Amino acid sequence: MTTDTQTSPTATRRPSRSGTGANGGRRIGSHAFLVLMALYFVVPLWFLVVGSTKSNSGLFVGSGGALWFNDEFSLVDNIRGLFEHQGGIYWIWLRNSFIYAFAGGVGATVLAVLAGYGLAKYHFRGRTAYFTVLLGSVMVPLTALTIPTFVLLSDIGLINTMWAVILPSLLSPIGVYLIRVYSQDAIPSEMLDAGRVDGAGELRLFFQVALPLLRPAIVTVLLLATVFSWNNFFLPLAVLRDTDLLPVTVGLNQWQALSNAGAGGEQVWNLIVTGAMVSIIPLIAAFLGLQKYWQGGLSLGSVK
Repeated sequence: MTTDTQTSPTATRRPSRSGTGANGGRRIGSHAFLVLMALYFVVPLWFLVVGSTKSNSGLFVGSGGALWFNDEFSLVDNIRGLFEHQGGIYWIWLRNSFIYAFAGGVGATVLAVLAGYGLAKYHFRGRTAYFTVLLGSVMVPLTALTIPTFVLLSDIGLINTMWAVILPSLLSPIGVYLIRVYSQDAIPSEMLDAGRVDGAGELRLFFQVALPLLRPAIVTVLLLATVFSWNNFFLPLAVLRDTDLLPVTVGLNQWQALSNAGAGGEQVWNLIVTGAMVSIIPLIAAFLGLQKYWQGGLSLGSVK
């Protein structure tokens, strides 16, 4: 008596339940991790939005809790008080932040484009050594350079001036690195050689050939340098003494110190939260307006 031991084709093609369960578990775990990371970044922003609608007392004893709105909606009063407090000095801080961010962002981008393009497309003695030093400088914490920068600026008499904040912001090692890596892939050396054969000079090749191809990377570096200059805190705190020269970051820190000390009964926590919320609006607008160029710049390496 014989037994049919053949397995049907349907049974052989049936997926393993254990494999499906494992894949499903990994998928759920990855989704849960992404949700937690999203909450980690969104909750502080949500707190700013909610906190800016509360009065000074409502931030601590409000009816809605820390992450929800109170019955009393004080956003308009907070914004009015923010721009009127201490004679409207927040306007001055906001103007200073725009100056520092514009000068630092544009200047750092120009220098990064020139240096990165030169390192990528020109062969000269010591190029590898220079690039190695550049990579090493990326690993140095910026806070570790604050005191040496202060001593240097003090020696040349730039302490308590806008130049004390702008000049150090012009150096962006990570920007030079990004432009150098991007230039290697985005600008074919054969195209430059063909232009030289046709009689084009180096400046014409740079402005008419290289710059249009580098536009995504330029916008990416511009955004990174601008955000860094806008959020700069330790350097302005160390080199500036005049209140009228402070950026928003250091100015709000002064208000926080006064509120912590309770000097003269001044408690302006609602203005601090509202000022922090207002200060991020220009950055959000910049990212949304330049998002397509920024994404294009970051995706080139993956496509290559």
